[in-house]
Amino acid sequence: MSTNTIAIIPARGGSKRLPKKNIKLLGDTPLVAHSILYAKKHSFIKDVYVSTDDEEIKKIALEYGAKVIDRPKEISGDNEPTVSALKHVLETISVEIENVVLLQVTNPLRQADLLQNAYQVFKDNNCESLFTVSQNHHKLGKIKNNKFEPFNYEFGQRSQDLDPLFYENGLLYITKANLIFEDIIISKNAFPFQINHIFATVDIDTKEDFEYAEYLYSKYIKI
Repeated sequence: MSTNTIAIIPARGGSKRLPKKNIKLLGDTPLVAHSILYAKKHSFIKDVYVSTDDEEIKKIALEYGAKVIDRPKEISGDNEPTVSALKHVLETISVEIENVVLLQVTNPLRQADLLQNAYQVFKDNNCESLFTVSQNHHKLGKIKNNKFEPFNYEFGQRSQDLDPLFYENGLLYITKANLIFEDIIISKNAFPFQINHIFATVDIDTKEDFEYAEYLYSKYIKI
């Protein structure tokens, strides 16, 4: 069995709410390149692949040392699930892959030791998949018939007394390649790797999201 681990970064060209999002400069670096450079710092990642349908993204990815897989138009639409891009990469390359690290362009800020620590947990626990989660501290509820129904608390309850709930923050995913061939990234037995860090609050989809990422980048990363 191969022990090859690769990183895949899906990066489509079309972005309606923030045009050319994936090549916008965060600091002096295009957004897609932040994830490429992050992956390349880890020796256990054999290759970094960018899956894209866009020539500008392809050019930047190659400049930063990634390999590029041209994504067909039929799996480049707005409603296409991420796993289809991952599966296409695995079907395209000729190397047998054991593990895939998925890094999303929209989550460019990650702690330096996050992937190394997550990968160690993935290996030590013989996981089939792992994804990062963060604790949610909001009092959540549903609105039905114009009435608010608390979901994770009772009216008057203190925030610190809530049962902890967690959300999928998108910072990184590690998955066995054989699961991706079954259209699965997060399996039912996936390990929830907890991250309580301000970087987990970044998910770039709008201009405001990008400005927030710029603020955190200038405060915590750029010297």
